[in-house]
Amino acid sequence: MYVIGIIPARLASTRLPRKLLLNETGKTLLQHTWEAAQKAKSLDRLIIATDDEEIESVSKSFGAEVVMTGDCSNGTERVAEAIDNLNLSADIIVNIQGDEPEIDPQQIDLCVQSLSDHPECEMSTLANPLHDAAHVNDPACVKVVLANNGNALYFSRSPLPHSRDRSPEDWLTDTESIQSSPWLQHIGLYAYREPFLKAFVNMPVSVLENIEKLEQLRALQAGAQIHVSVVSHCSIGIDTPEDYAAFVKRMS
Repeated sequence: MYVIGIIPARLASTRLPRKLLLNETGKTLLQHTWEAAQKAKSLDRLIIATDDEEIESVSKSFGAEVVMTGDCSNGTERVAEAIDNLNLSADIIVNIQGDEPEIDPQQIDLCVQSLSDHPECEMSTLANPLHDAAHVNDPACVKVVLANNGNALYFSRSPLPHSRDRSPEDWLTDTESIQSSPWLQHIGLYAYREPFLKAFVNMPVSVLENIEKLEQLRALQAGAQIHVSVVSHCSIGIDTPEDYAAFVKRMS
């Protein structure tokens, strides 16, 4: 089984300009992510895909393999174009977010293993339990519900499942009622089978995807099966100046 990891990297960022090239720790945010992902045992090759010459230059300076792409509307399209531009073929392709410098390489391996263990699934991803009602109710926190076999039933920005008779706060504080959280936060790490990735980026945006602004719903609405492995925690993405300042403090 041949596995390629792709880190889609674009320079533009609304809430934290040029975030992937911030380097108050002595390394760029992108380099931290690349070094963490390199520790994943399942990846045979790791590539940074970008449309920016500055990111290309900086990435090469710390030893990364880089491929240039066009202007893509999202990371998934950039991953697919990178594979095409390099004329590569792989059994599994992993989409790794460039702004997660503390990503756990074992979670990359788990995502790959999950897809290997479930040949009926076209994609795999991760989730972690939510124990804070504020996150359950936060539209920025994407929730996922699973079937008994671990496949995703639905992803939503709404509190999912919806608690009809009790508040999430009650559920999460009543240990006699429930021993673990019924709410799962989706983690934006994806593994794809190559034929499905190529088909996926050519599918039109689905109704559910357009409503929730979640591209994984395009796959579900098309009938694809997405296996979800549940882990205890997720890495912290860097989206704001406060996020980056906290990361710099942790690194020091």
